[in-house]
Amino acid sequence: MEEKQFVKEIADIEENFAQWYTDVVLKTGLVDYGPVKGTMVIRPYGYAIWENIQKDLDRRFKATGVQNAYFPMFIPESFLKKEAEHVEGFAPEVAVVTYAGGEKLAEPLIVRPTSETIIGYMYSKWLSSYRELPILINQWANVVRWEKTTRPFLRTSEFLWQEGHTVHATAEEAMEETLLMLKVYKDFAEETLAIPVITGRKTEKEKFAGGLATYGMEAMMLDGKSLQAGTSHYFGQNFTKAFDIKFLDKDGALKYGYSTSWGVSTRLIGAIIMAHGDNRGLVLPPEVAPVQAIIIPIAAHKGGVTEKAKEIESALCAAGLRAETDVRDMSPGRKFNEWELKGVPVRIEVGPRDIEAGQVTVMRRDTLEKFTVPFTELTARICALLKEIQKEMLALSRARRDKKIVHADTLEGILGGVEGKNFVKAGWCGDRACEDRVKEYAAATARVMCDEEGIPERCAVCGKPAKHNVIFARAY
Repeated sequence: MEEKQFVKEIADIEENFAQWYTDVVLKTGLVDYGPVKGTMVIRPYGYAIWENIQKDLDRRFKATGVQNAYFPMFIPESFLKKEAEHVEGFAPEVAVVTYAGGEKLAEPLIVRPTSETIIGYMYSKWLSSYRELPILINQWANVVRWEKTTRPFLRTSEFLWQEGHTVHATAEEAMEETLLMLKVYKDFAEETLAIPVITGRKTEKEKFAGGLATYGMEAMMLDGKSLQAGTSHYFGQNFTKAFDIKFLDKDGALKYGYSTSWGVSTRLIGAIIMAHGDNRGLVLPPEVAPVQAIIIPIAAHKGGVTEKAKEIESALCAAGLRAETDVRDMSPGRKFNEWELKGVPVRIEVGPRDIEAGQVTVMRRDTLEKFTVPFTELTARICALLKEIQKEMLALSRARRDKKIVHADTLEGILGGVEGKNFVKAGWCGDRACEDRVKEYAAATARVMCDEEGIPERCAVCGKPAKHNVIFARAY
């Protein structure tokens, strides 16, 4: 009875996915709403997930030669105007400071929506010779984009992210960096978040404002919608010319560099929730779970039970796992429900009978399977189990997604596909009018092009020869 009442605190995932998502992020203590509309307060449990994401990605970035730095959040308005397409793309979202220190500012300041402009300005001061290339810098920061419609993690007026900004001597080197970071993101999403992603180039309509080419990774959520989980941009010389980023080359000629930018954000936490959750709440991949194993003493008032639970905790932590013992004064059933809601990968129950039998009861959060493990094998088994859960969560997510990728060769087919909560692969002639028609008719957008898989003969919209194979989907 207690479990049923607890589960009723979140909406049914099948009946109201949007409300289920909101209930989960609030009731698991991931976030709370900030006092300013559209902002969120990331609570310790949610921030711990972000820290695990950050740690893993930071390691991957540095393995490619990237270094971290930090740049100011206030950007002179004139900087943003130097790159016309960029300012046009971000103008509706920017927050502007006009007064500070009790006085009107001589020049308004933009609260950074992204940092291409201010970083470009600094790079122009630092770069002089080809010997200083490539510049490979990342920053972990917050950004502000004044969104009209917001939802925690998915779209908020302020969020946390990382943004890498690089400069290279040649177009080829810059494109190589763009695709390298796309692969870093893909590997991270699949290996760490257990989320399979589709990567590819964005259409001109969907690309980053001011870029020459944008590459994205798209993840299918449990409701069939797509979530853009990360992007990598090739800018060519758009920003280097706008900010005079030049270097003296080996041949003695002064040349403009070629730049890139790439980023992911706390939106990834939303992806984890919507890719793996169920009617009991979160299902967290072990790699990012703040607590990988929770130990619940049963009949804790009896001698030796809590001590044994703590002994297990110490052994697991010594093996490098994130383990905790829940010693709060409440019933085991209530603890079970709460930790299931929070998505902890493994639960370990230990009581007087278990101690007498020399074993514990273990439950997997992903499958809800329960089994016993002898004390003597526990640490090794839990370490192996967490790796198994991580692997199987990815396999399940991939199989679920692959079943929901369909093909269409007509506009009606695209509509039917997205109405069925699928990703739809279709031929596209490359004409913006056909892309707009899909959005108008089916409320779906071109997520990425996947031409390497083969291009259909005809455009699904107009029937003309197709130039691209596109994933169409409804998206967050």
